[in-house]
Amino acid sequence: MKSNKILLALAAVVTLPALAQQATPEAVVEKMTDPSQIPELMKDPKAAVPTMITTMDPAFATAMAQASLDPATYTRMMAGMMNPAMYSNWMSMMADPNVYMKWMAAGMDPNFYTAMMTPFINPNLYMKWLMSPMDPRTLNLAMQPLNPNMYMKWLTAPMDPRNLNLMMAPLNPALYTGWMGATVDPRSYGSMGAFINPATYGAMLPQMAPQGAVPAPIFNPFDPTVWSQMMPAPVAPAPAPATPAPAAPAQ
Repeated sequence: MKSNKILLALAAVVTLPALAQQATPEAVVEKMTDPSQIPELMKDPKAAVPTMITTMDPAFATAMAQASLDPATYTRMMAGMMNPAMYSNWMSMMADPNVYMKWMAAGMDPNFYTAMMTPFINPNLYMKWLMSPMDPRTLNLAMQPLNPNMYMKWLTAPMDPRNLNLMMAPLNPALYTGWMGATVDPRSYGSMGAFINPATYGAMLPQMAPQGAVPAPIFNPFDPTVWSQMMPAPVAPAPAPATPAPAAPAQ
């Protein structure tokens, strides 16, 4: 019995920091409704624990339902899908082996499971679900169909400047250049970005060159200045110096 109490005390000490850093339901909903920020919740297991604990709270379900009634939520989702940061964040998570190693290590870490199971052995969680029908946030959500402001938001959504900017985004060339820049940016691939970074191979050339030889500079096809140097602008020839007029003969 004493050993069980000691184990429970140690588990509480380990999981208290994770619970203290628990994110608010509104902040989690804001990130989960933005496709460009979703990978931030899954890259690091230690950062994912507070988010998972927050999703077990009834306030999270209330916040998610409240966000579904706001047209700005769908505007943020569409803007996140067209944001070049979506490619960078998703690829830096999916193409980086360090992310998989972190989750593999978390799968063998007892502290990770303890932090995940602690809310289920906390009576406060069940009390929150029992009292959720009396929560002011839940009552406010139930009264939204009677709120004229909600219908006014949907009626004026086509004239919202955020939606107008979103509709004009496909005509903005910066959108496509931003996506092209994200695809060729080595930082978009985490630790695997070194394989597409010309500086990686440029650092190898001095070691591979013979002793005393100067290695040729590496060609970076993604650098616009390289192409501008290959095709220099024609320079007009300098005018010839004027020849002085002959001196007049002396009388």
